[in-house]
Amino acid sequence: MMSALRRRLPARVPPAAAPLYWARGLRAFADGYISLLLPVYLKALGFDAFQIGLIAATTLVGSAAATIAVGFTAHRFGRRWLLVIATLLMIGTGVGFVAATQFWPLMVIAFVGTLNPSPSDVSLFLPLEQALLAEAAPAKARTNAFVVYSLIGSLVGALGSLAAGVPELVHGWLGVDAIDALRWMFGLYAVLGLATYHLYRRLPASLDAKPEKPTPPLGPSRKIVFGLAALFSLDAFGGGLVVQSLLALWLFERFGLSLAVAGTIFFWSGLASAASFIAAGHLAKRIGLVNTMVFTHFPSNLCLIAMAFAPKLWLVVALWLARSALSQMDVPARTSYVMAMVTPPERAAAASVTAVPRSLAAAVAPALAGWLLALSPFGWPVLIAGGLKGIYDLLLLGCFGRRKPPEEAD
Repeated sequence: MMSALRRRLPARVPPAAAPLYWARGLRAFADGYISLLLPVYLKALGFDAFQIGLIAATTLVGSAAATIAVGFTAHRFGRRWLLVIATLLMIGTGVGFVAATQFWPLMVIAFVGTLNPSPSDVSLFLPLEQALLAEAAPAKARTNAFVVYSLIGSLVGALGSLAAGVPELVHGWLGVDAIDALRWMFGLYAVLGLATYHLYRRLPASLDAKPEKPTPPLGPSRKIVFGLAALFSLDAFGGGLVVQSLLALWLFERFGLSLAVAGTIFFWSGLASAASFIAAGHLAKRIGLVNTMVFTHFPSNLCLIAMAFAPKLWLVVALWLARSALSQMDVPARTSYVMAMVTPPERAAAASVTAVPRSLAAAVAPALAGWLLALSPFGWPVLIAGGLKGIYDLLLLGCFGRRKPPEEAD
């Protein structure tokens, strides 16, 4: 896999961009296990499914607020230093979840912190990293640069999911209290934030050049950015119904899975997603970015719909793995498309504007999913998610199928 990764690294991306890849990996590892441990930890503290859904939703609302703030101020204050400040929030989040046990303090920490209920990145780090990486990669190498970025996130996030079984092992082998073993993992989250802090400090100033004259965060590309943001929000609402924390909760309650088994399932689904990223770059060159986004994403949503009706665990797992192998191919294509359709000074704001509606839409959905799961063990969140995301695919193809980025028009 590492040799494949090296072959996919764009040759003209300067080594100065390496800290972005390393930081993405550390954050993905943390998100991978936190997304599984969060509902287990909150349930151990005595919270019900609806309260867990509210906390998960609050993390996404807070991320949305922070993301829009950094997107519209990055051109003034610099993207590198905003990333450094974000890592301080990450450290504080880990420490806060170690110390707090009551519902309202945890809600506050969830809002102001960087916790992610899904291994897919929906944090304030995302638009800043994307804008810097787009600056580092020339147009012809940009999609492959984001393929590598997504591949690292998926591979290391899968390892993080597997690490979610560590608290059970610590509890069984060392006799550590189960809740304390879970708290240790939130402490590790803070340590990973500290390591990420040092990586961002190494980013060179050349990746974050400021325009000589002040410019608005969004200018000539405003219309296309808002159009994409509206469509992405529909997709994100569907995705928010099946964030990994609540999907794991559904599997726990419907099939009685252990944490270790659930971690193994999400480990393999992460690997399936990672494998799909390698194909995404080739496919985008052959059929274009928008077609890659739609023609791989739509079948994956049919798998989601089928999961709701699957009577056996093995069939649910098979459908989830098939969905994972298809659904994430659109991620690097989507990011590359947004970065291609805007001017360089607009990139941080464009990444933010297209990410924030996704975060807001996804923020509402976990609370709804938690409420649905509290009413019935049937997979209503999975069924609704597949339908909404399928509608998004058709609308995206209809609205943007003929709008090509500059490198495809050549």
